[in-house]
Amino acid sequence: MKAMILAAGLGSRMRPLTDHCPKPLLTVADKPLIVHHLERLAAAGITDVVINVSYRAEQIVEALGDGQRFGVSLAFSHERTPLETAGGIRHALPLLGDAPFLLINGDVWCDVALETLPELRNDLAHLILVDNPDHHAEGDFALDDAGRVRLESTPRLTYAGLAILDPALVASLPDDSPAKLAPLLREAIMAGRTGGTHHRGDWVDVGTPERLEALDAHLRGI
Repeated sequence: MKAMILAAGLGSRMRPLTDHCPKPLLTVADKPLIVHHLERLAAAGITDVVINVSYRAEQIVEALGDGQRFGVSLAFSHERTPLETAGGIRHALPLLGDAPFLLINGDVWCDVALETLPELRNDLAHLILVDNPDHHAEGDFALDDAGRVRLESTPRLTYAGLAILDPALVASLPDDSPAKLAPLLREAIMAGRTGGTHHRGDWVDVGTPERLEALDAHLRGI
């Protein structure tokens, strides 16, 4: 299985830290946030990784190179301007191929065991869901006892920014055009083609300088 890390955003919520550094290269526990992802992917045996880049793209490419020192092989999908989540995936399909792939938001940290995630089978998506954080108390989706993701049910959980996706989910989108992933996921859920896993371990949406600092302290054991 290949993986894609979303790393093309402007990092507006992280300013001023991202004024001169793209968010994926912000340091957590002495290494860039995106390197934590690469090392976890390599440990799970997922070594073909696509990264989409736009804002300060050259800094990311220069910092990561071909990925060999992290145990992976990297390919970069360049976007002239950020294409949003689904648009970025659609633009990267020539690099991802036709098989299901693992999608990771570049601005999360999670200790889920990637090697244990299930196959898609006939689904279009399999979402990793977590307990709702304080800053997103209403959650996103529900998960029933059969492991199916539902839109209108309780209790609700938060999408962790990790998923296994079938390329068919975005293949019909026009290339090089911004598009969000959430509407496509809702369509797949309504069609009964989305499974989910409730991850009860550590997860952080590293969306603000305060959360970045808290994650750094947690990983350092401070």
